[in-house]
Amino acid sequence: MTSPNTEAEHVEATNLLYRDPALYDAVQSDSTSAEMCQTLIELHRPDARTLIDFGCGTGRDLEILAKRFECIGVDFQPGMVDHAHQVRPGLDIRTGDMRTARLGKRMDVVTCMGNSLAYVHDSEEISQVFTTFAAHARPGALLVLCSPVAPITQAEPTVATVDTLRGTAMVTIRHEWDLRTQINTMHRHWVLPSGDEAQDEIRRRVLFPRELERYVEDAGFEVLDMADGTGAGLTGPTAYTVARYTRD
Repeated sequence: MTSPNTEAEHVEATNLLYRDPALYDAVQSDSTSAEMCQTLIELHRPDARTLIDFGCGTGRDLEILAKRFECIGVDFQPGMVDHAHQVRPGLDIRTGDMRTARLGKRMDVVTCMGNSLAYVHDSEEISQVFTTFAAHARPGALLVLCSPVAPITQAEPTVATVDTLRGTAMVTIRHEWDLRTQINTMHRHWVLPSGDEAQDEIRRRVLFPRELERYVEDAGFEVLDMADGTGAGLTGPTAYTVARYTRD
């Protein structure tokens, strides 16, 4: 198993957004994950008061959730956490590995959004992550995950623009799917506002719905819902999974 520090450095090196947290915030500016998460919590656990978010990044979603809940955020990337401390100093965000983190706190809600779970590729380590979720869950606590449940197999590249503080960036995206490893690789070519170009790639493990349910249940959670946020069940590659912790 790769050591946490080495793996963190590898992920940062292959992901431009982790090297430039301000750009990460710009790319995520239209994300509705926090709002979707809060809607699911209000539906399934309206009395919740405390929340811990694993893989919180720069704390953008956590900042929204902190208006409603007493929150703690944990992220693997020190650069992201440092940026969060600078731009969102009022949040409690800590550097930690969600395979092994133990904060000694049990919360009403445990979340893992932004596809953070998908960056853990090894099956045994995925089980360790769910053990961490359980270690921070009170009896009856809610678990809310956002993760890929189907591959993106689109053959043709797509082009998008991103508004940043320095101007407009353009990114060309190409997807690659490896069925044997269940890894979806996203290759990106960036043309930044300065005119500089950059390449990066993102490798995410897809957990199919029944497979994801098994990890959830083995850790002591009962699945309550799995949907993609469209109101039409599971139709897209990414799903929100909601589960309740059933152990003491």
